[in-house]
Amino acid sequence: MDGLYALKPWYAARLGGVRATLARRRVSPDAVTAAGVAAGAAAGAALALVRPGPLAGVLVALLLAARLACANLDGALARETGRTSPWGSVVNELGDRVAELAVLAGCLALAPAWLVASAALAATLPSWASLAGAAAGGPRPQGGPAGKTERCLLLALIAFTGWASPLLAVIAAGSVLTAAVRLARIRRSL
Repeated sequence: MDGLYALKPWYAARLGGVRATLARRRVSPDAVTAAGVAAGAAAGAALALVRPGPLAGVLVALLLAARLACANLDGALARETGRTSPWGSVVNELGDRVAELAVLAGCLALAPAWLVASAALAATLPSWASLAGAAAGGPRPQGGPAGKTERCLLLALIAFTGWASPLLAVIAAGSVLTAAVRLARIRRSL
């Protein structure tokens, strides 16, 4: 049940040239993480300020593609350039959470605050489950029925359609299910 996460190796290969350029220019992995947060915040602003439809959909989709590219590049760049560190891992995780919450905050212009807050809280659960498993010495499962990539796709659909409430409910329920699937994987391995 890796979902769209199964495409990560293919996507990472497509970003190889960008990663090599960043390495040559000695760009910090933390700067790439910050760029991902900025892309997430810009996607949230677009959700809030651009009327749902093709323009909003394309804009949000492009910004979320940039956010996912940064999420893929920061760790790979750190490994490739020998700049991995425990603190860099913390920055990476915090950056991922902040970027996603910033995108979801844009939905406050389209849906009730309680629903946006529920989706935002639920969207953090898959990562917390994976991090808890890793902290216990188990695997750190990724993907799932509503992993990060699927949630980005759903947010782009919100921008295209304006169907914020039903799609936020899908994000919330799918995130809870994803966390449960990851916890089951972790439990079996421990």
